[in-house]
Amino acid sequence: MNELRGKKFALLVENLYDEHEFWYPRHRLKEAGAAVVVAGTEAGKEYHGKVGMLATADAAFSDLKAEDFDGVIIPGGFAPDYMRRSDAAKAFVKAMNDRGKLVAFICHAGWLPISAGIVKGRKATSVGAIKDDMVNAGAEWHDAPVVVDKNMITSRRPDDLPEFMKAVIAFFGS
Repeated sequence: MNELRGKKFALLVENLYDEHEFWYPRHRLKEAGAAVVVAGTEAGKEYHGKVGMLATADAAFSDLKAEDFDGVIIPGGFAPDYMRRSDAAKAFVKAMNDRGKLVAFICHAGWLPISAGIVKGRKATSVGAIKDDMVNAGAEWHDAPVVVDKNMITSRRPDDLPEFMKAVIAFFGS
């Protein structure tokens, strides 16, 4: 179970994150041998999920450098609406995409890549509630459990997490 040994991921967090979409990827990445850095607006801050679970940021968005990471995972919930207000979060996601590094997001998390300007002309999915946002930002939206377009992996909702994480691991050739 070391498919991702030597790989490093940023897992983004903000208040009202979806617990399933944060913790399942975190545990699966660690189980596969990856290093995971939880990043939020402030390093050391505790963020409250939608049902109240706490997640502590190891780093601030402004501390992240794309050259230090192999991938970024963006969970949904209402958190991406807060994340997209951060210039540092948008710049990091854009830099990861520009370098062809993995950018994976699920559910409402599409809001951050939309604001980072990276979905135009890309195939993607999301929760149906933000389909119009994705389409208006130029994405070719598909209603599918997982959509892979080059370095971008997207999913719709928590029920898609097993397929989502299989695609994330497969991206690295495992």
